Amino acid sequence: MSTGPSAAGPAPRHVAGSATQGGGAEARIGLWDCISIIVGIVIGVSIFKVPGLIFSNVSGPWVGLAAWLLGGALSLIGALCYAELATAYPKMGGDYAYLTRAYHPAAGFLFGWGRLSAIQTGSMGALAYVFADYAVRLFGGSDADLKSQAVWFALGAVVVLTLINLLGVMFGKGAQNVLTAAKVLGLLGILVAGFLWGKGGAFTIGHPVKNPDFGFAMILILYAYGGWNDSALVAAEVREPRRNLPRALLLGTVAITVIYLLVNLAYLAGLGFDGIRNTWVPAADVLKPMLGEWGSKGMCLLVILSALGALNGVILTGSRVHAAVGADYRLFAALGRWHRRSGAPVWALITQGAVTILMILAVGTEAGRNAFDQALSALGAGKVPWEKYFGGFDTLVAGTAPVFWLFFLLSGVSVIVLRLRDRAVERPFRVPLFPVFPIVFCLTCGYMLYSSVTYAEQVSLFGLVPLAVGVPLYLLSGGPGSGTARGS
Repeated sequence: MSTGPSAAGPAPRHVAGSATQGGGAEARIGLWDCISIIVGIVIGVSIFKVPGLIFSNVSGPWVGLAAWLLGGALSLIGALCYAELATAYPKMGGDYAYLTRAYHPAAGFLFGWGRLSAIQTGSMGALAYVFADYAVRLFGGSDADLKSQAVWFALGAVVVLTLINLLGVMFGKGAQNVLTAAKVLGLLGILVAGFLWGKGGAFTIGHPVKNPDFGFAMILILYAYGGWNDSALVAAEVREPRRNLPRALLLGTVAITVIYLLVNLAYLAGLGFDGIRNTWVPAADVLKPMLGEWGSKGMCLLVILSALGALNGVILTGSRVHAAVGADYRLFAALGRWHRRSGAPVWALITQGAVTILMILAVGTEAGRNAFDQALSALGAGKVPWEKYFGGFDTLVAGTAPVFWLFFLLSGVSVIVLRLRDRAVERPFRVPLFPVFPIVFCLTCGYMLYSSVTYAEQVSLFGLVPLAVGVPLYLLSGGPGSGTARGS
């Protein structure tokens, strides 16, 4: 059924154009491909890095597991909201189409620009740095090597995976399936090691936690669950989207929740509650009894595969938003061009990769950091305390998270706005307990927005200033409908 003005009653301000409805895209992504994208993006690196910090901020092991379960429940509520949006408006670009229809073309444009200038590219850069840090360690690099060589490993990962996706969605999704499968096998190794070679006393509290901070623990957990919504960005390429998208969102989110709970149980079984609080590499410590001296290298390889899987998924899904913007706006028309043979948005992928490379250089080199500090000085802001953010990954996450949560909040509100306004639009899936679940989702996003700005302080300008540049760009863009989606 059409979701345009004739079907929706009162005409919305603008419905994203051809690219948001598919453009040059073909429906080549099946249900399991879509689930693989979700699992591959979400289970990136947090499960290997933050559990020790999370359990250090809760009063006991059961509270920690409950926090992980709560994070999964909140993510499931969000997935229910996105399932309604994605099936009612199964268009290329996901949030871009929802925000355009719910508010104004400027909202959709700024979302697309924000993805290109901060959200998507920042996430790509952060994941590339995680891959780079562990790749240097795996190949025997010293701490000095880590600082000098990590930036080049990160750049290499972005370039290689972008080239793979330029070959077409079949190559991109194939790489995603392989990397996700390798990641799942690695996680199974952690489960086996934790449950069979564990030390016991998983739920024994030897030393009580001093000053637990449950709110901070939830911030880390919700970050660990982030990314499940990216499957909506490729809605136009999903076969039978009105059936497969809700299934993928719900099954993917439930699978991630179960995996996270099992892995944390394995950590507790292998290290105990006190032990997990005293390690920054729980997976490596759990694997040592099974792998001996190879435990550390096995851990490095597991994180490398996980980071590459998440990075590939972000590259694949993010380029579709840029292609949607390019099809609707003349100023970015090149981004909306799809290669006829490969079925890939070539210029969207290339531009996305180029911006990511600039980000990696900006936070990973002394010249880049000095340039950013000079820009802040010109704006009247102080220099960034670079040591606070521990390097490339943390800096990029802190700098771009406020923009991410701002648009996530707006998308949550759009569920309510579009349900009330587009009453004539067919909704194959409706979020239950409306409007309670959307309101819970919006409150969660609002809390995360506040927390991310408070933590990032002036480094939040890394994402907010480029976003602000999108306002004059929108005015210069020629307005919605001025672009042309063309093949190449």
